[in-house]
Amino acid sequence: MSEAKVLVVYFSRTGTTRLLASAIAGMLAADLEAICDCSDRAGPGGYLRSLIDAIRKRPTEIVPAGLSVSDYDLVVIGSPVWAGSVSAPVRSYLIENRARLPQVAFFCSFGGHGADAALREMGELAGKPAVAECKITAAAAHQGAQAALAAFVSGLKRHLARAGEFEWMC
Repeated sequence: MSEAKVLVVYFSRTGTTRLLASAIAGMLAADLEAICDCSDRAGPGGYLRSLIDAIRKRPTEIVPAGLSVSDYDLVVIGSPVWAGSVSAPVRSYLIENRARLPQVAFFCSFGGHGADAALREMGELAGKPAVAECKITAAAAHQGAQAALAAFVSGLKRHLARAGEFEWMC
């Protein structure tokens, strides 16, 4: 048996989704890659630009990924929720990588509502269902969200172990 190759990829405007992605990657001993947006999303103007992109469901220009999703058995993708939608950079990433994505899992950080819609949208953009999903409020993320993250990661490990292809190293 071999060890599963897992990639955690995410976009984070404020750092909340980055916190979650780093924790998940650490728990899975996974590679970690940030999606780099070419748009300026800093400050109030960046917030407004992000909101408009989300409402219009508009992708944005992103820096080409450094890691190829086709080199992995599972890609875990994280996004903040913007206006009840997936973030524009993650939208672009999913569109660009749709044909090469292996199994996927999704997580999102959110402030109010819209997490279910954003996760559903991520599956549609990926063109396949997620093997697992996790939604965590921004407040919970900044308090650690250990129980929710542990449950999510445990589910991912069980899923891959059931496939009979991988042995997880603890």
